[in-house]
Amino acid sequence: MTLTPRSLQQLVDKARTFGPVRIVIADAGQDLVIETLRDAQSLGLIEARLVGVPEAIRQVAAAVDWHIPDDWIVPAASGYDAAAKAVGLVRDGKADAVMKGCLHTDVLMHALLDKDRGLRVPGRRVSHVFVAEVPSHPKLLGITDAAINIVPDLNAKAEILQNAVGLFTLLGIGSPKVAVLSAVETVNPAIASTLDAACLTLMARRGQLHGAIVDGPLAFDNAISTEAAREKGIVSEVAGDADILLAPDLVSGNILVKDLTYLAGGIAAGVVLGLSAPVVLTSRADLPAARLASVALAALMFHARPTPPARPVPPDTHPHCAPQPDAACCPLPG
Repeated sequence: MTLTPRSLQQLVDKARTFGPVRIVIADAGQDLVIETLRDAQSLGLIEARLVGVPEAIRQVAAAVDWHIPDDWIVPAASGYDAAAKAVGLVRDGKADAVMKGCLHTDVLMHALLDKDRGLRVPGRRVSHVFVAEVPSHPKLLGITDAAINIVPDLNAKAEILQNAVGLFTLLGIGSPKVAVLSAVETVNPAIASTLDAACLTLMARRGQLHGAIVDGPLAFDNAISTEAAREKGIVSEVAGDADILLAPDLVSGNILVKDLTYLAGGIAAGVVLGLSAPVVLTSRADLPAARLASVALAALMFHARPTPPARPVPPDTHPHCAPQPDAACCPLPG
């Protein structure tokens, strides 16, 4: 029987039971990145491919007492060059996952989303999920999208939701409960996010979204507190017991993650979904435990990659949504 993970450490422990993944780091000459990779290698999670200025990488590695084989280093002259080479290693089958190093997120995303040389998957939306562990909460919380899609419309939200559900399913959380957040728990035409939430709830009930129990609109308190939901008379399978919080937009999602981290003592690991390989986006402000857990998430995603189907996938297994233009999607600078 698969145990439902309740902490990020459990995800790290689970990832260690598989063989190491080959993770390529774009612009790796940063002390916090190198420390994370050293720790991940010591746990058997990864084999690293370090792209960047060789002298800088060796200097930082020596400072943290980590010996790096010469064939792990791939020279690159700039952040743009490092991003392109990192993505190229995955495309060529020489790496399994990508991790952001000491470069801006938009530089890496530009390489990842390149139509000819990137890691785009036709028909898939690219989105980001934080998996947060909060000391006062009994289980892990998924928060999406707080890093890539700025103001997603209904179609985009459906795809973002489906991406997050897929991640939680492979982590061992069957039929995750998704709370579609807004400021209130009732539909109000003056608040567009409540309309989207109601539509997504109905889409799930009618089979347009798969593998999850979806309800909304729900305010944050109702989504995570059974007592708050009871006080407001909300009868819902999701209220008070949500696994995934679908934010109305990037700004609110990002603020929520940072509130949980800095005010509630939470740790948030993050990974990009919807590409042909797992991608870890780290921030210079991330805690070491968050960085390590993010690498573990990427490893679990790689090891759980589906076997290609023997026959074409029926078109109705994905949300019936027109993709939002890429121009409406822009990652946060790192």
